Amino acid sequence: MASSIGDSGPYSGDVSPGGPPDTRELAGLVVTKLAVDEKMSNNCYLLRCRATDEQLLVDAAAEPQRLLELIGATGVSRVVTTHQHWDHHRALVDVVAATGAVTVAGEDDADAITEQTGVTVDDRVRHGDTIEVGEARLEVIHLVGHTPGSIALLYDDPQGTPHLWTGDSLFPGGVGNTFGDAEAFRTLVEEVSGKVFDRLPDETWFYPGHGSDGTLGDERPHLDEWRERGW
Repeated sequence: MASSIGDSGPYSGDVSPGGPPDTRELAGLVVTKLAVDEKMSNNCYLLRCRATDEQLLVDAAAEPQRLLELIGATGVSRVVTTHQHWDHHRALVDVVAATGAVTVAGEDDADAITEQTGVTVDDRVRHGDTIEVGEARLEVIHLVGHTPGSIALLYDDPQGTPHLWTGDSLFPGGVGNTFGDAEAFRTLVEEVSGKVFDRLPDETWFYPGHGSDGTLGDERPHLDEWRERGW
């Protein structure tokens, strides 16, 4: 996959637990992707505003020491948890304790995250809300199906193409797992279709909670296949 407009070097998004991070330099935002936990291979994303150096972490999934090394002395102002599943917030308590970051999660998953981690969710966001990282603005997209309160984060780069962090709601090859719940699957497909594919262009680059990145253009032709197969 080619780098999008505004990049200053090659980026693949192919990372593995124990391996080095991969960094993408956009005009206004620096995106660093790190994989943690050999078994679950979760992706964590550090976003840094180039103008202010303010940082935000998407999913403090595991291995807090590695995350804190990645964050560095600058710290993070916010930690966003994309959804309530345990593998996406195992390092949340340690990262928040070390940085004092504001915690952010979807309204409908916030209570479960607090119950599982003991960490209060400071900012319970809804569809259409905005999260600021310095001068960069991230729009919250609520995607029901994988969990009730799953959220994606959209950075509509004013000097390039859109970038979307999807948690476990969208991957290359399909939507997230709905654990055999056919109704939840149908809901998730329609949520992703209507709120993501119907709105955003093919060149939109998305960053999932596990595995490799993708573009909407690569996945768009397969939406009907996903509906038919039912997973």
